[in-house]
Amino acid sequence: MTHTADATAAAEAMFAADRASRGLGIELLEQGQGTAVLRMTVTSAMVNGHGIAHGGYVFLLADSALACACNSHGPVTVAAGADIIFVAPAHEGDTLVARAEERVRYGRSGVYDVTVRRGDEVVAEFRGRSRSTGTTRPKESA
Repeated sequence: MTHTADATAAAEAMFAADRASRGLGIELLEQGQGTAVLRMTVTSAMVNGHGIAHGGYVFLLADSALACACNSHGPVTVAAGADIIFVAPAHEGDTLVARAEERVRYGRSGVYDVTVRRGDEVVAEFRGRSRSTGTTRPKESA
């Protein structure tokens, strides 16, 4: 297994243990070095008092995509900060896809852009900053 495959496996294992994301039905569709694609369907429990998807759920989807992308390099990496711009509302039943792409890594830090779409329409643009903790994940026990 190459270093790239090891790192990608580490990000996939991190997502598999992410009970918050998986509990909301978020799926990891694609995983690569510095990239990730995740999908989530907006449920009735995710709709706010205006009848649209609560922004916190859209943020969570984008943040989960950031987590998968920035953890693709191997060391444990966490979000150091993030900003989101809500472009269009999402509604119950909408399927949202978040695509994360690494912009730059420097030292233990990184910058990632995540676009959340419903089909071809942009719902949100998210910029996340990451920071490696300098530690590695423990091996899975048999």
